[in-house]
Amino acid sequence: MAYWLGLLADIVVVAHMGFVIFVVVGGVAVYWRPWVFWLHIPAVLWGVSIEWAGAVCPLTLVENWLRNQAGEAGYAGDFIQQYLLPTLYPAGLTREIQIVLGAAALGINIGVYFSLWRRRRCGSIGP
Repeated sequence: MAYWLGLLADIVVVAHMGFVIFVVVGGVAVYWRPWVFWLHIPAVLWGVSIEWAGAVCPLTLVENWLRNQAGEAGYAGDFIQQYLLPTLYPAGLTREIQIVLGAAALGINIGVYFSLWRRRRCGSIGP
């Protein structure tokens, strides 16, 4: 049973990473599939608000719970601090970094949606 719970925790990590990637660059999918807009905007609002509030995402709580149930150690902090920052930054997560990451995600998406708006306004893309 512990093996399966640990595996589920790993699946949550992969899903969480996919969600983070979708938040940051998912707006690009709207170029090809306009309906993705209705999934992406709430995801961006959620991701940015979690970062700016300094909150811990519920997926992190689920992962830690699964790891604890499997007899593994969970971790303190949040998903970004545990998985992304060790890759991106040598130091730990600070409030300032969280705000910058949230602003970066928001800025990227504003740029993508502005580009989509301009193309649509000029008639370069479909309905």
